[in-house]
Amino acid sequence: MKTYINPDRSDWKTLLQRPTQTVDDIESIVNDIFASVKTDGDRAIKSYTSKFDKVKLDSFVVTDEEIKEASKVVSEDLKQAIQLAKSNIDAFHRAQRTSRVQVTTMDGVECWQEKRPIQKVGLYIPSGTAPLFSTVLMLTVPANIAGCKEVVLCSPPNRKGKIANEILYTAQLCGVTKIIKVGGIQAIAGLTFGTESIPQVYKIFGPGNQFVTVAKQLATKYGVAIDMPAGPSELLIMADDSANPVYVASDLLSQAEHGSDSQVILITTSRSFAKKVDAEISAQLEVLPRKDMAVDAINNSKSIVVDNFETALTLIDEYGPEHFIVATKNNDYFVDNIGNAGSVFIGNYTPESAGDYASGTNHTLPTNGFSKAYSGVNLDSFQKSITFQKISQKGIKNIGPAIELMAEAEGLQAHKNAVSLRLSDLKK
Repeated sequence: MKTYINPDRSDWKTLLQRPTQTVDDIESIVNDIFASVKTDGDRAIKSYTSKFDKVKLDSFVVTDEEIKEASKVVSEDLKQAIQLAKSNIDAFHRAQRTSRVQVTTMDGVECWQEKRPIQKVGLYIPSGTAPLFSTVLMLTVPANIAGCKEVVLCSPPNRKGKIANEILYTAQLCGVTKIIKVGGIQAIAGLTFGTESIPQVYKIFGPGNQFVTVAKQLATKYGVAIDMPAGPSELLIMADDSANPVYVASDLLSQAEHGSDSQVILITTSRSFAKKVDAEISAQLEVLPRKDMAVDAINNSKSIVVDNFETALTLIDEYGPEHFIVATKNNDYFVDNIGNAGSVFIGNYTPESAGDYASGTNHTLPTNGFSKAYSGVNLDSFQKSITFQKISQKGIKNIGPAIELMAEAEGLQAHKNAVSLRLSDLKK
């Protein structure tokens, strides 16, 4: 990791750039695939699956037999670990349920709000260099708590035409209604338009590479909602001399191994600590099976030394990290004041991996600085709020004159008439 000492604020924007292509580089490819899938449906899906995943499939829908066979292969120890994670995720997201909010705004005017599930949701589960069955838990558990009727899961097949056993086992454990062997841009297009095999959905969830992220953003042009722009993984750690450099290096590498386009950043108030972490990264890299990917990500990453916590916090908020670990003498300063982060991990014994798998919080989080405006996936992500109002005769008498005046002032006579006719009848 290249180290920067007290970089000038005018250089922060360049320093904090993500190692990703611009949307312009990708959008033309995404548009072409969307147009093909919209027109040709499954035929286009088959063509792109053959081209990108190097496998020809007659059917994209996973069968019950495939799920049974996959479940047999998953070890009992892993099944127990998945069940533990599922239980914690369920407990955390179930606690997010809210009851009806009801208010009498004035005599005779009653207003309330209720949550309703999004009926049809699509879940994208990456399965390229690592089958992310943990993401199945993160998306299906809150979808079930919310009460979504259709939960469609898309994940890319391997060259044998199979989805990872762990993904299939977790999907059936969590009540997915349909599993589709399709990945990449074509999966997002299929969920957007619907094909012979892929149901059209109302909202698409899940992380992915840069192409999937741009595809999700394009889906919104066709009336399909998305959870957030969630691209290559990233982590920022704020640490000082009180932190353990071995732990910090391991956390940085845990995100770096996600892929070559991931990015990790260390911010510290200690030059000597930065050097210790750098040495630890070099040592730990040597034993990682995914060393090559981690090295690429580390080459995209930075170690930044600043003079004080105040400067560090400003820098962190400017970056808006997906994951933020704080391990300092005064963690509360950052916990109380952080404005932009997807998920926060506090102290020497809270690795980011805990949130990735089993602590209970959701790991589907905004990347690329979108934590400045987006939340991570939560129970509300699978619901929408509907407002209701009920006005009595007394209520329309109380509120009616104000409505008439406001409608007239805006030049909307029919709006005024809708009230005036009722008030006239009540006077009779």
